[in-house]
Amino acid sequence: MKRFIITILLLAFAGLSFGAENLPAIIPLPRKVVCKGKIAFTLTESTRILLPRNDKVLRRTAEIFVQTIAREQNLMLKIREKDSGEIRLTVDPQLAEEAYRLDITASGIDIRGGSSAGVFYGLQSFRQLLAQYGTVLPALQIEDAPSFGYRGAMLDCGRHFFTVDEIKTFIDLLALHKINRFHWHLTEDQGWRIEIRRYPELTKIGSQRSETVLGNNSPAYDGTPYGGYYTQDQLRDVVTYAAERFIVIIPEIEMLGHASAALAAYPNLGCIGEGYKVRTHWGVFPEVFCAGKESTFEFLQNVLEEVIKLFPSEYIHVGGDECPTKSWKVCPACQKRIQNESLKDEHELQSYFMLRIEKWLNKHGRHLIGWDEILEGGISQSATIMSWRGTAGGIAAARAGNKVIMTPNTHCYLDYYQTEHPQGCEPWGIGGYVPVEKVYSFDPYDQLAETECPYILGMQGNIWTEYIASMAHVEHMTLPRLAALAEVSWSYKGRDIEDFRRRMENLRKIYELCGYRYAPYFFDHAEVKK
Repeated sequence: MKRFIITILLLAFAGLSFGAENLPAIIPLPRKVVCKGKIAFTLTESTRILLPRNDKVLRRTAEIFVQTIAREQNLMLKIREKDSGEIRLTVDPQLAEEAYRLDITASGIDIRGGSSAGVFYGLQSFRQLLAQYGTVLPALQIEDAPSFGYRGAMLDCGRHFFTVDEIKTFIDLLALHKINRFHWHLTEDQGWRIEIRRYPELTKIGSQRSETVLGNNSPAYDGTPYGGYYTQDQLRDVVTYAAERFIVIIPEIEMLGHASAALAAYPNLGCIGEGYKVRTHWGVFPEVFCAGKESTFEFLQNVLEEVIKLFPSEYIHVGGDECPTKSWKVCPACQKRIQNESLKDEHELQSYFMLRIEKWLNKHGRHLIGWDEILEGGISQSATIMSWRGTAGGIAAARAGNKVIMTPNTHCYLDYYQTEHPQGCEPWGIGGYVPVEKVYSFDPYDQLAETECPYILGMQGNIWTEYIASMAHVEHMTLPRLAALAEVSWSYKGRDIEDFRRRMENLRKIYELCGYRYAPYFFDHAEVKK
């Protein structure tokens, strides 16, 4: 709270009557806020946004902001590239890439970013100030930059499908919280969601399941066919939409497990070669890609060739989790592969497979991300590990010199309940209990030596959708926990849960202005601190 004590003293010196509750309420917490308290500037319909000439990226950033403020504040601002303006947007190369500085004075508002992304983040903070103060703004200065370069959220569209418009709504939600990575889970046992033109059966067969189980894998099914997929044109549209909000989309193509939908479309890629179907219930299934057949590598490399043309992300996620090896133990092709490559066991077979895929990705200018299971048989130091089974995998990877994204189910699984007592007040869910305070308490560096900390790229929240079939439910599970995750990853050293509560009341206003359907427990103080 040290920086807030300094700010309160400044307010008292200005002779104002309000206290800490009136301080700027921005999430994630900025590194430095100086508020002089006196009224400095009032926005009106004649307020103009001034841009550098011919900067198409900043123009689009300004246009998005204008649309947002028109909706939230009923105020239509104007954009100019010449003369003068009261809101001045500029890129300042002396600032770090994602850093920004926001100054409100009597002469107007200056927002400078180390890049266009920094300007965008400055505008998101300005948006929160407008929600707090309205159009009559105090004199203040903000200097800010994120703690981590990777601030992510994952949405599973394999179990349940979400439309392009719903995905854009999710991206808007991430942008509000200064999240800069959208991990898009696109293939699963229950549905293949990405058009691959070389393999049309993936969407013709693999994107459709005959029905969906009711409840927690009960004996009952709904009897209703379910499906959906994204065309390549739709994917390009979403990638552009996210990029305009400085969010990089990282696609995930599952291998070698969670492959039922792909095998239903192309059964020759499995060890048995027949009898596969798109799964209608949830779980881990024994049917996986055959690691002994060269045709499996050819297929997945051809898929990835189309994927990397659609997604400019540096990283491609290849899954690697929950891959049973039972079929490999009895598959002649897999056993021959183990023998020919002098591998010790099936775990090393999976690592051999992943190393080949990684080399292919590296050759094509991309890098591999996998879930922490890919460590089990050995992996190259150039692979990035996403630690989900707690933090142990991430700690081991960092100590081995691998880059790590922390996303432990203990703190970052946003499909877990937000209340200890979900019966009667929550839709059916997968279980677990991760309240806002739990997310907020997470330390991505826990148990790591100072020399190991640089290997932690950042953290991510995950929304798995076995029991989440609508965007309304996604929003309910994501909010307000995403705000806690955003603050840990942006403001690692400056956190204070009680001041976070104060500032969340302001962010809640934006949730309501946007129509986001957030969970109430944190605001009702109904959670148990743990």
